[in-house]
Amino acid sequence: MISISVKQNIAAKPSQVRNILLEHEHLCRFFNANFLLIKAKNKAEIIGATGSIRQVSMLAGKLQERIINADDKQISYQIIGNKPVAQHRGDIYFHSNNNSPKPSTAPITKITYNISCKGPWWVPEFILGYLIEKDITQALKKLASHFKSAAL
Repeated sequence: MISISVKQNIAAKPSQVRNILLEHEHLCRFFNANFLLIKAKNKAEIIGATGSIRQVSMLAGKLQERIINADDKQISYQIIGNKPVAQHRGDIYFHSNNNSPKPSTAPITKITYNISCKGPWWVPEFILGYLIEKDITQALKKLASHFKSAAL
């Protein structure tokens, strides 16, 4: 089983980070893939949240991801099916510094992005884990840069 955890600080409120990450069809700004929303959210959920299904197209082919839960504290999703990896689950946690005693302190959200999955038997786990971690790290840096440039 592959387990990955990547952390990144973002100069934004948790709700702002969540909203950007739920704009499924614009995630290609951060991730090396194209995204297409194929099923809308469940009723009474925030836009792009629980119940949404997106198609992800990348070099390895196409797959579908289902949003399991989304709120100001986290986004959880899973790949539907067992290809290209099995038992895939992604959990993105948002931790805020907005309880700071200094009112002038700019909001910072610490993201912890956890992924667990099982790769195909013919791909060594350390290689697949390295590639996934590299992609997530790069995406979170682009996300941080997006908010940094938006604040300028």
